[in-house]
Amino acid sequence: MDFARRARIIAAAMLLLGLAGCGGGPKFAPVSGIVRVDQKPYPNAIVSFQPLGTQKNPEPGRGSSALTDEKGQFTLLTDDGQPGAVVGKHRVRIQTHRKDPSAYFDPAIGFPDRYDPRKKPLVDPIPVEWYSDQSTKEFDVPPGGTDKANFDIVSVRKK
Repeated sequence: MDFARRARIIAAAMLLLGLAGCGGGPKFAPVSGIVRVDQKPYPNAIVSFQPLGTQKNPEPGRGSSALTDEKGQFTLLTDDGQPGAVVGKHRVRIQTHRKDPSAYFDPAIGFPDRYDPRKKPLVDPIPVEWYSDQSTKEFDVPPGGTDKANFDIVSVRKK
């Protein structure tokens, strides 16, 4: 067998082996649900899912997020627009989308830098344990996805 033919066969075999191993990335599944605050659909909330690493898989993949609509409904997308979330366990964070962050008092960080003492600050109804770095809220994304990623939050006003 001549060298050129042998090189083509080896290249083709390596390509096939490479393609066979390409399925090793994270698996995504569609995820949607509803956010309720005090049993009412909550619009304009940022919902984010960050996959949790394990010893076997310390880098499980990218996170996903969405903004709730007027009915509190959301459908997750990755930052590059891929629908869904990585299959597996996620840290969940939910917070109000703040068009004017300087208008809000945040119990986790206090008054904003541009706080105007003449105005009464808005208080985010979502408790800090839902959106801070100390959040312990989790959700397990099943391989087939789900439309039942529902979150019922008791507001800071009710606590």
